[in-house]
Amino acid sequence: METTLFEGNFENSNRIIYTPSSFAKSSLLHLQETGQLYATKLHTNRRENLSSYLFFMVKKGSGVLEYDGETYGIKERDCVFIDCRKRYSHSTSEDLWTLRWVHFYGPNMNSIYEKYAERGGRPCFTPGDLERFEGLLDAIYEIAVSDIYIRDMKICEKLTSLLTLLMEESWNPSVAVPAPSLKRDMQVVKDYLDLHYQEKITLDHLAEEFFINKFYLTRLFREQFGLTINHYLLQIRITHAKRLLRFSDLSIEKIAVECGMADANYFARMFKKVEGSSPGEFRKRW
Repeated sequence: METTLFEGNFENSNRIIYTPSSFAKSSLLHLQETGQLYATKLHTNRRENLSSYLFFMVKKGSGVLEYDGETYGIKERDCVFIDCRKRYSHSTSEDLWTLRWVHFYGPNMNSIYEKYAERGGRPCFTPGDLERFEGLLDAIYEIAVSDIYIRDMKICEKLTSLLTLLMEESWNPSVAVPAPSLKRDMQVVKDYLDLHYQEKITLDHLAEEFFINKFYLTRLFREQFGLTINHYLLQIRITHAKRLLRFSDLSIEKIAVECGMADANYFARMFKKVEGSSPGEFRKRW
């Protein structure tokens, strides 16, 4: 990480901004930041669109969390567990709080958090045994500042234990929600393609992102939308290319990159296959 996830000029803090190995980032639950802060003035931190999950506990004082359209009052001994891709903010109250936190991520964290919510897990809760959570935060911090050569594996072990505790705390049948059907979930995949079409996207990548077998994913997507994932992705890219060819002066090579197809020759072949003319001919017509 290059920037801190908790930030502001109204607090004293003891933090570690951790840099995991490339192996840890791609394969393990990995630490991004951990520490403790002491608010010195009233303030609010706001963040969104972070590839991160946040767990924190209130050691002293109280405050307010705004998350996913809801507002939660949080007090001493309460804990928070949230998905930082969503917009959130947290504010200290007059009795300035002390927090302990850990930001982390991992290849399957999106699915893990969905399971947490399905089981009735709440963004804010009061644990039965806060000391177990605090002990894990102590251990994560101590490992992060150590020089042992298997730090990332040790941190992964402790983060797994933290998630196990969170799953234990989440079990609340009275508010648990049924798992959404996979067919309905295909809209999420379609939305992802609409947003990330400029990037390199493979079936293996999508299978990992949405925690589903790639062959099953392909079949469900085609059943719901009437075309394959690759065909839909090509359709989005060519549509974007047509806009750029008409309304920009970008070269065809640059447009290919902008549309997620770095190979200009491949882009030209696919464009002609879909439109019946080359990119240059299409531009001349308009």
